[in-house]
Amino acid sequence: MRIAVDAMGGDYAPRELVKGSIEAVAGQSDIKLLLVGDQQVIQDELSRYTYPRDRIDIVHCTQVVEMNEHPSLALRKKKDSSIVVANSMVKHGKADALVSCGNTGAQMAAAVFILGRFAGVERPAIAAQIPIDNSWMVLLDVGANVDCKPRQLVQFALMGQAYASILTGNPHPTVALLSNGEEETKGNQAVIEAYGKLKNMSVPGFLGNIEGRDIFTGKSEVIVCDGFTGNIVLKAVEGFLSLVIEKVKDKIDSNDMVVFKDFDYHQVGGAPLLGVDGVSVVCHGSSRARAVANGIELAARCAQNDMMGRLREALS
Repeated sequence: MRIAVDAMGGDYAPRELVKGSIEAVAGQSDIKLLLVGDQQVIQDELSRYTYPRDRIDIVHCTQVVEMNEHPSLALRKKKDSSIVVANSMVKHGKADALVSCGNTGAQMAAAVFILGRFAGVERPAIAAQIPIDNSWMVLLDVGANVDCKPRQLVQFALMGQAYASILTGNPHPTVALLSNGEEETKGNQAVIEAYGKLKNMSVPGFLGNIEGRDIFTGKSEVIVCDGFTGNIVLKAVEGFLSLVIEKVKDKIDSNDMVVFKDFDYHQVGGAPLLGVDGVSVVCHGSSRARAVANGIELAARCAQNDMMGRLREALS
């Protein structure tokens, strides 16, 4: 299993990307990593560690898309950037998946333009894993699309189920639309119409609408919303947990703090971009080594479990 890693993308690149890559190969015997970026810079970082040299290669490129650059403009100007080269490797079968902590907009644009979208898919979606009791829930979209049409929400539901089946082992995970009420008539026009379409399609596991208070109850294994709503939910959860941890850290035993571990994004590592023709995992821009290693593990898991085949089947 070959995973291309954008070694130059992210707030702490390349140091944390290289460190996380070494942790990943130490924890997984069946992957080979292709670190994409400036060869000398990456080699300097690798020289600080002992690692299996036959399992990490460097793919040299001369450019980097910075975090503050305009995605489409940067991609047009920087054909030899690490994110473009990593996507091209997946496109041409030189890598089975890619992982990047870099400019999210650039990663999405590169995936769409280079990997291409599945036939009939109008917009890709970023699918985040959120911990629930002894399992995971998938929330999508969490930032790729601010506004969505009903048809796009339907596609997100089908793709989300396919991805969740990898995480949970359930071939038909439950799926619901995030709305301001459970009734079929609740929600904005896109949600109301998407509800009708999913109901008429008799999608296995479709529960209807779900309210925000039920996101973490495990009531649904997949929750669908537009990227504007999803991103706010995700960031609100991150902010609230940070506040709670700050409030209680001096009041409870350090051993009890482990309860918050599952909610740390470093534990998950990344989120796949669903709807493009290749495994592309988007990681947090401020990811440290542990998050990078877990993002690589997720990319390998998606590729090994034929996520592309599952998505095609779900959308057919």
